[in-house]
Amino acid sequence: MNNNTPKIPFAMAMLPIILMVGAMLVTIVIFEGSPHIPLAFGTTVAALVAWKHGYKWQQIEDSIYSGIKLALPAVVIIMLVGVAIGAWIGGGIVASMIYYGLQILSPSLFLVSITLICAVVSIAIGSSWSTMGTIGIAGMGIGISMGIPAPMVAGAVISGSYFGDKLSPLSDTTNLAAGLTGTDLFEHIKHMLYTTIPGLLIALAVYWYLGLSFGASASEFENIATTMAILQDNFVISPWLLLIPVFVIVLVTRKVPALPALIVGISLGFLSQVFIQGGSVADAVKALQAGFSIETGNEMVDGLFNRGGLESMMYTVSMTIVAMTLGGVLENTGMLKAIVAKILSKSRSAKSLIPTTIASCFMTNATCSEQYISVVVPSRMFAGAYKERGLHSKNLSRALEDGGTLTSVFIPWNTCGVFILATLGVHALEYAPYAVLNFAVPLLSILFALTGFSIVKLNSSEQVAAGADDVTTTTTSTEEPGMMQKAGH
Repeated sequence: MNNNTPKIPFAMAMLPIILMVGAMLVTIVIFEGSPHIPLAFGTTVAALVAWKHGYKWQQIEDSIYSGIKLALPAVVIIMLVGVAIGAWIGGGIVASMIYYGLQILSPSLFLVSITLICAVVSIAIGSSWSTMGTIGIAGMGIGISMGIPAPMVAGAVISGSYFGDKLSPLSDTTNLAAGLTGTDLFEHIKHMLYTTIPGLLIALAVYWYLGLSFGASASEFENIATTMAILQDNFVISPWLLLIPVFVIVLVTRKVPALPALIVGISLGFLSQVFIQGGSVADAVKALQAGFSIETGNEMVDGLFNRGGLESMMYTVSMTIVAMTLGGVLENTGMLKAIVAKILSKSRSAKSLIPTTIASCFMTNATCSEQYISVVVPSRMFAGAYKERGLHSKNLSRALEDGGTLTSVFIPWNTCGVFILATLGVHALEYAPYAVLNFAVPLLSILFALTGFSIVKLNSSEQVAAGADDVTTTTTSTEEPGMMQKAGH
């Protein structure tokens, strides 16, 4: 915004958020509806507030479109993941992953195992979404077949996926947080180890404890054997099919962009359904569009495999677009800036600055519905405050990831929350208690800030250099929309 842009006071900036949250509670809790209309209502109120304070309708409309434009990369990935799920189920890839997973994984250690597997894959490819859309889908099938509740399995998948995403040098959010704060990438990753490693250990301990309830009883063995028999009856199960997800993962590790890698995976799944599973081309095309369809007589198996396809993602796509209209208005009319500035004015010390940053990131996730905005906006708002208090930029970059990247999964209408619902089939309110790493790390970050543990301060020469870098930081912040548009989860 320039100096001539109308400024909206804090109280009026909060009005759309308060009314939206109220409408959301009534719609979801009482009416058991979806978040779409409350989000659209919030956008309407925000537009009226902006218009009342001097914004022209064209400016408001441009803000809406800029918010939608920001979400387009995520929308494309969401649609392709839906197509990939249909292709991989139809091609027998998911069935083979579940079949062999049931052979080698034990129920009692499954939650621990799937967390570690997702963590390793996510570190390798740098993407939580790609990990959940491949390994996560198979993990859901294996866990549910073992009698483990879906929310628990989803929580473990999410914890592992976000652990790897957070610490991978290939991760977009990791590079974004480091770049926007002017922090060396590997210094940023090293500093995140203080909160992320303990967070993972806490998560693994919780999953180990929860797993004690799922011992290999006779009934569970019977369920597993039944599931494996049904898979063999309805799919061609082959270890060669496992090479397809491995090949896609290798492509991403070799820095092939997510979209081409997904298209390769979809193509291989399509060919597998036609030439390995013996399906017709028409059925394979239908699986891409409307999802795979099967009737085995087993409700659990049918529920696992009757899914996927482009159409299955339209709920998610529409929610993402509607949510980003609200985020666009709040961000581009300065309402979000007014709210963050008010919060910042209450932070008087270094100890309170990091908790304030984390809370602001979470609030941005809830209001703007996109984890990239939760990293970008607070980085711009809080950079000066960290310098004034003599704190190294890696404290800010870590707080941005601890409070922004990780908490995005807890907001049902955030792009991450809607993606997980569409991919893993579990609502944010259901898996939230089990996504242990995602809430343990922000809490540890706040605890460390209050105690001073792992908080790095600038020495005198670094403070001088930080002051000289102000111009560079300002230049970088003007480029952030382009950075976000190119990024993928």
